Amino acid sequence: MEFAKRLYQRFESLVHELAKFGSIGALAFFLDTGVYNLFLLGFEWGPLTSKVVATTLSATFAYAGNRFWTFRHREQTGLGREYFLFFLLNGIALLFGLLVIGFTKYTLHLHDGLSLNIANFAGVGLGTLFRYWSYKKWVFLEATEPIPVELPEVRQDR
Repeated sequence: MEFAKRLYQRFESLVHELAKFGSIGALAFFLDTGVYNLFLLGFEWGPLTSKVVATTLSATFAYAGNRFWTFRHREQTGLGREYFLFFLLNGIALLFGLLVIGFTKYTLHLHDGLSLNIANFAGVGLGTLFRYWSYKKWVFLEATEPIPVELPEVRQDR
């Protein structure tokens, strides 16, 4: 039991960070899937166009959640830089989804909603692995100085 406790203590910050990343990711996944199906099945847009719209909306949500909650303890290197890198890396992750969906529809000739949703889930899974690694490496950098958990008291002289 002592081994498990020491192991947890060693990886505590990683476990918490992964839990937060997973929570934001789960919400973004439901947003992505809902928007994807709305446009694919509701508006009968093509699967690739539906995926681009869904990813754009869910990535915007994920950026805010990850910046201000998951990785708030990391260095803030400027909104413009982070936002650009975040969406560039999400664009690369989107390619995973588009390749899987495109392969399903245009190579396997599976056009039904279930097959396209399974392809979407597989693409999201591959993209998630890439996003977690790339956000930590390039977008939300390690803090060079400790970031306080709470804001300091503001002294009001009268």
